[in-house]
Amino acid sequence: MATRVIAGKTVQVNDEGFLTEPGEWTREIGQVLAQEEGVGELTDAHWKVIDFCRQDAKDSGKAPTLRRITGAAGVSTKDMFKLFPKGPAKKVARISGLGKPEGCV
Repeated sequence: MATRVIAGKTVQVNDEGFLTEPGEWTREIGQVLAQEEGVGELTDAHWKVIDFCRQDAKDSGKAPTLRRITGAAGVSTKDMFKLFPKGPAKKVARISGLGKPEGCV
């Protein structure tokens, strides 16, 4: 595993840039990762999804899939693609400091 400095904090990352230790994540890191992913400034709608994903991952031990997010967080698939274009589950997992969701290529 490699390390990387994001928002002034050294974190552990894998070869795809996902944090390997979710406890190292901060909201500031999430904002930097959102910029890198082309999402831009995070809004309340983004934070609703990110907070859901972090809590769900904490409870289940893995990053939620798009189906899980849309079903349990009450965010439509269409809205997920607006908030996190081109691969919303993978993008939100990376921004949230979680591993890649199962089933993502």
